Amino acid sequence: MFRLPATTPPLKRANLQLLLEYAWDSGAFTATEALSIGLTRSTIIDLLDELAECGLVTELPNAREDGSYQKGRPARRFEFTADAGIVVGVDAGREHLTTTVSNLRGVTISSGQVEVDPGADSPETRRALLRKVVADQLSTTRHTIDQVAALCVGVPAPVDARGTSPAHVEGFWQRTNPDFATVFEDQVPIIRVENDALLAAVAEGSVGGGVDCSDFVTFLSGERFGAGIVVDGRLLRGAHGGVGEMLGLDLVAGAEGVDGLGLRAARLARTAVEQNAISPNSALLSVPSHEINGKLVLEAANEGDIDALRIVAEVGGVLARIVGLVASLFDPERVIIAGGVAPGADGLIAAAREELPALLHLPVPELVRSELGAGVVSVGAVQHALRSLRDGILDL
Repeated sequence: MFRLPATTPPLKRANLQLLLEYAWDSGAFTATEALSIGLTRSTIIDLLDELAECGLVTELPNAREDGSYQKGRPARRFEFTADAGIVVGVDAGREHLTTTVSNLRGVTISSGQVEVDPGADSPETRRALLRKVVADQLSTTRHTIDQVAALCVGVPAPVDARGTSPAHVEGFWQRTNPDFATVFEDQVPIIRVENDALLAAVAEGSVGGGVDCSDFVTFLSGERFGAGIVVDGRLLRGAHGGVGEMLGLDLVAGAEGVDGLGLRAARLARTAVEQNAISPNSALLSVPSHEINGKLVLEAANEGDIDALRIVAEVGGVLARIVGLVASLFDPERVIIAGGVAPGADGLIAAAREELPALLHLPVPELVRSELGAGVVSVGAVQHALRSLRDGILDL
């Protein structure tokens, strides 16, 4: 991995950071092109030589060597070294762990998922599993742990700025985040642990439906509801990481708790089947009632199944009330439905759009589904790790 000087004077440090940010966001460039950052040519050349020595910038063949030379002295060309290290993002969900490895530009090198044994959710087991999935993914990409510049783990629990979760009355938050921040503390220089819905919002704001928006809410709907909330371009966390935890839905009539959209749809479908309230030719009867899941219901609705459409409309009404509650508090321009339910959420979103105008005095936010799929949290974890690395790289 790259190596930086132990000490750097403050002014030089600021100039290094400025030039490194420019290189990080550029393709191949010359010192002349880098003058746009406001430093002198001689300063830029000196800094580029230092960054090249550190391994963060690579000097490319000059114009004469690459065949584009015309006349005069050929310019030296440089490029940020995207493979100087790697970042790792992990979605440490209750039922699965998804691990993504990327280079320093955020380009995915490899991604994999393992299921979690329902009976193996003790803190010790989850810490060991995190070590294993990261090691396995690094083995797949032929990297080692000492090449990891930053690592971020997303968990289904509120997380404060130190990476710890507050006490939960049933111990759930401690099981899902068993002090993950310390698992790699002696091996990886930058480690972050964050709430999974917050990371979903990071993903949407970086490469998804929130790229052009400074006020948006990302609803992560897996087994449970969570929200990542961005107001005035700032991601909200709270004193204990509890912003967007959505436990307040237990107190809201019609919201019916924090269960995710797919779980709600599956529960309604199973009840209808068990009460013989389903048409004989419904796709919901294609499997035993206990095997009905949200994906089946949403797919059936998208194919025009009358019973599934009725259930989706009912769940869409609940979604409208949840969106209305959050929109009345934070006034977002856009609400993004993310997570595993997103690919089949068109019917839910259409039903919610119909009911929202009657629930809000403020302008109704745009309601859309995420295009990032079930991997949205690991994508956000990679993006958050990259941002943390960019902000703190000169401290390594």
